[in-house]
Amino acid sequence: MSNLQNTSVPKYKRILLKIGGEAFAGPGGIGIVPHLAEEVAAKVKAVRQLGVQVAIVLGAGNWWRGRDGIAHGMDRTTADHIGMLATVMNALALRDAFERMGMGARVQTAIEIRSVAEPYIRLRAIRHLEKERVVILGAGTGNPYFTTDTAGALRAMEVGCNVLIKATKVDGVYDSDPRKNTNAQRYESLTYLEALNLKVGVIDSTAITLCMDNDMPILVLDLWQPNSLERAVLGEKIGTLIQGR
Repeated sequence: MSNLQNTSVPKYKRILLKIGGEAFAGPGGIGIVPHLAEEVAAKVKAVRQLGVQVAIVLGAGNWWRGRDGIAHGMDRTTADHIGMLATVMNALALRDAFERMGMGARVQTAIEIRSVAEPYIRLRAIRHLEKERVVILGAGTGNPYFTTDTAGALRAMEVGCNVLIKATKVDGVYDSDPRKNTNAQRYESLTYLEALNLKVGVIDSTAITLCMDNDMPILVLDLWQPNSLERAVLGEKIGTLIQGR
């Protein structure tokens, strides 16, 4: 348990954590490496121990990228449905990791797969959160043409979260690609319009617009920095905060 636990009161009571599928993949970028799922679960557990309720939306980049299928002539709707199903595999792996740590967790899916997960029902998801269970929301929005970023924004508002946290391998939004430009400058904060005008690649424009229309702050941070999630929920300056002025 982090020593941050007893130092402050969390700024956020309930968060939506959006995590890309790459967080579970090994060096080849494909599949699920069990110990990585456990590492993600441990990071979330540390936040739960601060009293913060956590909902999670996962991507599927470790299994499937719809744009690759589309580039080969695949129908967009079919490509997106494959991606939705891939997120469910990640959700089941993460739920298992939570349960092995002694934490209550539920998977709800926007596409009904009742033999393996609950269907997404907003009030039931809220009730799970109130009972201190982690809720993992799979299959995106259940509709093609919407990314899991947009699903994260939508679910954050539906279940009453205080912030959408986009957890990546980059510690915020930069004015240029920090992997290519060592002089790239990180923004501590941006307005929604500034983020849209910059065409930030770390989160899609539809998700930003949805958050802007509903005054949902977005925090972009590096999931793998030590204690990054804990620091974020305690209100420390970390990553890039996107919000209204």
